[in-house]
Amino acid sequence: MTTKLSLATLASLKGRAALPAYRREDLTPGILHFGTGNFHRAHMAVYLHELFNTGRDLNWGIIGAGVMPSDRRMHEVLKGQDFLTTVVEQDADRSGATVTGPMLDMITAPDFARIVDTLASPQIRIVSMTITEGGYFIDPATGAFDATHPAITADAKDPEHPQTVFGLIIAGLKARRAAGIPPFTVMCCDNIPGNGEVTEATVCGLARLSDPAFADWIHANVAFPNSMVDRITPATGEREIRMTAQAYGIEDGWPVFCEGFKQWVLEDRFPLGRPALERAGVTFVPDVAPYELMKLRILNGGHAAIAYPAALMDIHFVHEAMENPLIRSFLAKLEHEEIIPVVPPVPDTRLEDYFALIESRFSNPKIGDTIPRLAQDGSNRQPKFILPSTADRLAQGLDVQGLALVSALWCRYFEGVSDGGAAIAFNDPAADRLHAAALAARADPDAFTGLADIFGPVGLDPRFRQRFGEALTSLRAHGTADTLRRYLNGTLAS
Repeated sequence: MTTKLSLATLASLKGRAALPAYRREDLTPGILHFGTGNFHRAHMAVYLHELFNTGRDLNWGIIGAGVMPSDRRMHEVLKGQDFLTTVVEQDADRSGATVTGPMLDMITAPDFARIVDTLASPQIRIVSMTITEGGYFIDPATGAFDATHPAITADAKDPEHPQTVFGLIIAGLKARRAAGIPPFTVMCCDNIPGNGEVTEATVCGLARLSDPAFADWIHANVAFPNSMVDRITPATGEREIRMTAQAYGIEDGWPVFCEGFKQWVLEDRFPLGRPALERAGVTFVPDVAPYELMKLRILNGGHAAIAYPAALMDIHFVHEAMENPLIRSFLAKLEHEEIIPVVPPVPDTRLEDYFALIESRFSNPKIGDTIPRLAQDGSNRQPKFILPSTADRLAQGLDVQGLALVSALWCRYFEGVSDGGAAIAFNDPAADRLHAAALAARADPDAFTGLADIFGPVGLDPRFRQRFGEALTSLRAHGTADTLRRYLNGTLAS
């Protein structure tokens, strides 16, 4: 027997899942969050839920917001269960469900005016976001704000009717300034190097296109703290909905499955105050950069490294990829020999121990994370997770054979067919262009590495191009498995 999740049925779920120790009616909003997808509900919302369970800071409830048409479906599902979420934590040796309730409401497109009104409310003191790495309108190769993107030019021409997250933030800040209300803090929770600075560059860059003086005001008055966030959180499908019903008797239209591990490192820059998240395990530091670089290069870079060989070898789940001795050994060799040596020191952290933890997390057989999820959006992820390590090694005169192999595997993946002959379904905003470049690279490898907006100067370096060409030639001649063997035994270039 299953019970539909709602505030009315919450008490009846006792014994099936951990329930909120706070009452929803005691919460008031303090945060507006753009992008209420799985990661947000497994991460920031869980930290707030755990803080609220202590009886503290109940004036920091969340109002969700979404600007994409797809957000309407999420709004419909979550509203139908009073914005409660079943979070299922799955480790190799334990599983458990928690019903979380820090979200009070959700506003979606096309109700942009209501989003702006909410942003202008004095109650809202933090505006946060998880809108994916590709949602910040930045040039992947340079990291600079892309003022020519059609969505940006549209908001710049009509700033009174914004359609993007950043246009809405600007409109909300303008309304607050006009009303004499101090500006909220803007907190990015996406996997981007210097995510606070990137967010500020996009907000100020868009504002400057229509109101340069206001862009200067934002720069002088609005805080954009950097953060590092971490929790492996797969997408939700019928499998997760069914498992939630079968294992816990809860009918949840959009449950969230995640690993037990979570981490959040955050700069303490919140002029209008913040919830006491340190009481829920958040680490506040003066400089997030070392933690962020460690995570992006070792964990996210590791995900990127295993995604494409696994896809080409017709492996579906991440833990299955880690069970493959070639892929696991490839990841270990790449991390130990090429990635970790160019990651700067992190306070109170041994990088080899951190990677050992990553190996264990990737190997979790219960989490159900998929290779297609890791392989998506490579045009935004490769320049953030793989190519910076490549660039650092080239700058130091070091070999990049393994990292170039990652790029070659990505190219081979975008030919569109696995080694076993299965069609590969792409999920990338640049998919058509990448597919064409990968096919052209059969005759000329430079057709792929010459994608300047992705590879930047790395793609022009003759040492990288040579290693990329060697790897791509091997992948075509010998296939993925034998190419990994050749890399591992030192014969890839022969």
